[in-house]
Order: sequence, then structure tokens, then C-alpha cells
Amino acid sequence: MPLALLALAVGAFGIGTTEFVMMGLLPEVANDLHISIPTAGHLVSAYALGVVIGAPLLAALTARMPRRTVLIGLMALFVAGNALSALAPDYHWLMAARFLSGLPHGAFFGVGAVVATSMVAPERKARSVSLMFLGLTVANIAGVPVGTLLGQHLGWRATFLGVSVIGLAAVASLALLIPRAEANAAPAIGLRGELAALRSVPVWLALGTTVAGFGALFAAYSYITPMLTDSAGYADASVTLLLALFGVGATIGNLLGGRLADHAMRRTLFGGLLSLAAVLALFPLLMSTAWSAALAVMLLGMAAFVTGSPLNLMVMEKASSAPSLASSANQAAFNLANAGGAWIGGLALAAGFGVTSPALAGAALAVLGLGVAGAAYAVDRRRVAPRAGRERLVAGHVPQQAETVQH
Repeated sequence: MPLALLALAVGAFGIGTTEFVMMGLLPEVANDLHISIPTAGHLVSAYALGVVIGAPLLAALTARMPRRTVLIGLMALFVAGNALSALAPDYHWLMAARFLSGLPHGAFFGVGAVVATSMVAPERKARSVSLMFLGLTVANIAGVPVGTLLGQHLGWRATFLGVSVIGLAAVASLALLIPRAEANAAPAIGLRGELAALRSVPVWLALGTTVAGFGALFAAYSYITPMLTDSAGYADASVTLLLALFGVGATIGNLLGGRLADHAMRRTLFGGLLSLAAVLALFPLLMSTAWSAALAVMLLGMAAFVTGSPLNLMVMEKASSAPSLASSANQAAFNLANAGGAWIGGLALAAGFGVTSPALAGAALAVLGLGVAGAAYAVDRRRVAPRAGRERLVAGHVPQQAETVQH
């Protein structure tokens, strides 16, 4: 695989760290800025809002720019957002800085996925995307725990300064390793062409599958701590280590999904969603003992991230004329899934259905994702059938015309 994928993975590592580390730093931020923890939690939402707005907007605005230049510029914006987070004098400035940090997130992954697939043979496209996303999953194993410990011992501002340094390393890696061809050749399609691709029904069905599938993950993962402590009996201090197990599972699932999707993209997607539904349905049972709860956390990461590469590749293929915008929109869909899944899981918890009920709500969302993916498959079949008929019709007429001429 090209070394340029390493540069994309470094950027993904920084993005993954800053996205999730705030959840572990909420008490430190709340104490330092004299706000409540629920108020500090809005900083997580501010970042997600930045992703949802920035993903399609920045991808569309940079449609005619060379992709190498776009990636470097997006990572520079990421560095600025995290540096401003570290220097924020109060809560409102920190909120604005977190929003700014989220703006380049989706567009970076969207444009990065297009660059990654352009540098490999067609049969290795999904694997190239999974290697870029490897940085995101490894961030959950190393970046988030280390960033949380750094913030607890040196202050939360030190964490965001550290993430800024990672971002600078990513800028240097992108400048050195992304091929010069990406610096000189801008995509021919403009803003109008990019937006036209989003009028496709298959694209929206693919995005809907992302929302439902990853909504299933976040319905459960958002409430994994009370499940581990109240149901499985773990101490609070053990949760960080168990969440690293989720990162291990996500890394395995991401790499496995990339390899399998290169051979059978649709079957990999269906298999991943089915596995996710099964794991979440078994959560009440698996959370009854300590060892099975640890296994459940890892299996959750594996099942969810098996679907990552095929979903991203499917969106790009359905919008082949404008893959950057579609892939960026898929990142916005992922963050909508984060917010929507957490809300639905919270409804189950608030209704008094038990501490593991968010997982069952997630299982229902995974089944919904299977239904949307099935609808996408049916639409594809319906579109392919008339095309195949026309091709057979043309093939049937050609010999007859040739025979008539000969006679």
C-alpha cells in the first residue's frame, strides 16, 4: 500500500483523538471553567455540529481545488481549532473553538477517501479506505486514553495542545507523502456537479444506512459506562481500560471489513449489520458477568466497524461523479447517527426499561439499517434490469442487421 495512506492515517488519528477525548475531560473542563458537567457536555455537541455543517459545505466549496491542497488546508484548520481550544479564556470561546475544530473533520475523511482509492488498484479500494480509518480506531486505543491522562495530570489545555502537535505532524506528512499529481490536477467537476450527485436516490439510501447502522452503535456505546458498572459490576476506574478494548475491536473490524468488502461489498455490509444486531440483542445477557461484558465491548467495536469501509465505498460509488461531497456527507451522517443514537438510547433508559435497554434500542436500529440497505439493493436491481434488457436488445439486433447487409 502507498506510504501516502500513512499521512492520511496520522490525520485521522488526530481527528479521532480530539473528537472523543472531550468525553473523558468533562469533569476537568467543568471545574476549571466553573460550569456544570451537563453544560460542559454541550462542547461534545458543538464539535458534532461542526462536523455536520462543515462536511458537505467545505467539500462543496473546495470541489475545484487540488485534493492535496484541500487536505493540507483542512488539517491546518484542524490545528487552529485545537490551538484555540487550548487558549480559550472561557466557556463560550471554547464552544466556538470546538465548533471550528469539527468543521474540517468530515471533509478530511471524505476527500481523503477519494485520494486513498485513487492510489490503489480497483480490487484494493476498500482496504485503502480502511487503512485511512485505522488512525481513527487506533485513536480509541491510544490517543483518547493518553489524552485523558494528560488532561487529568497537566490540565485539559495540555491535551488540546498535544492534539495540535499531532495535527502539525499530519500537515507535514501530507505535504511530503501525498503524490504531486494530487497537487497539480484539480477535479473537473464543480460545485453544481457535486450537488447534482446528491439528488440520487441510491446515495440517500446509502446515507440512511449509515445513520441507522451507526445509530445502533451509539445507542449502546453512549451508555456503556453505566452498563459496565451497574450491570457487570466493574469499578469506575476499570472503564477506561474496557473502552480501549472497544478500540481494539473497532480496529480489527475496520481492517477485516476493508479486506472483505474488496471481495463482496454488499455481503460484507449485510453481514456486519446482522452481526451488530445480534451482539446488541445479546447485551443484556453478556452484561451479566464481568468476563462476558468485556467480550461484549470488543465485539461491539468489531461488528460496528466492519461496516465502515463498505458504507463509505458504497456512497462513493453511488455518487461516482462527485465522490468527495458524497463521502463527506457520509461523515455528517455518521455524526447524526452519534446524536440520534444517543437520544434514542436515552429514551429507552428514561422509560425505565433497565440499564441495558439502550442496547436493545440499538439492535432495533441495526435491523432498520438492514431494511434500508435491502431497499438500496432492490433499487439497484431495478435500475440494472432495464439496462441489461437494452443491452441484450442491441446485441440481438446487430447480427441481424449484419446478415441483412450480407444478403
